[in-house]
Amino acid sequence: MRPALDRLQQIEHHLLGRPSAAAAAQWQVQLLTDPKLAADAQAQRQLYDALRQAGRRQLRQELDRIHERLERQSRRRGWLRAATDGLRRLLPGRPQPDQ
Repeated sequence: MRPALDRLQQIEHHLLGRPSAAAAAQWQVQLLTDPKLAADAQAQRQLYDALRQAGRRQLRQELDRIHERLERQSRRRGWLRAATDGLRRLLPGRPQPDQ
């Protein structure tokens, strides 16, 4: 594997994985002694945070659209029920709507 990919894999392992206590301590030493690694790790952390926020925004928008659609359907059913309640009362043998 190329050195840049090895470095990225190492950063991802420490940011996304669950390194052991010894590996985490060694990672902290590496960050302190290698400013370029610390900068790369910080940039990768910011990228993950931005992706997470974008995903949450997208999910919120999808949930809002679903909620709006369900609310519209509920209002339509409510309107139809109100419009037909009078007819239901006139028809013999039909169950009366709950009031």
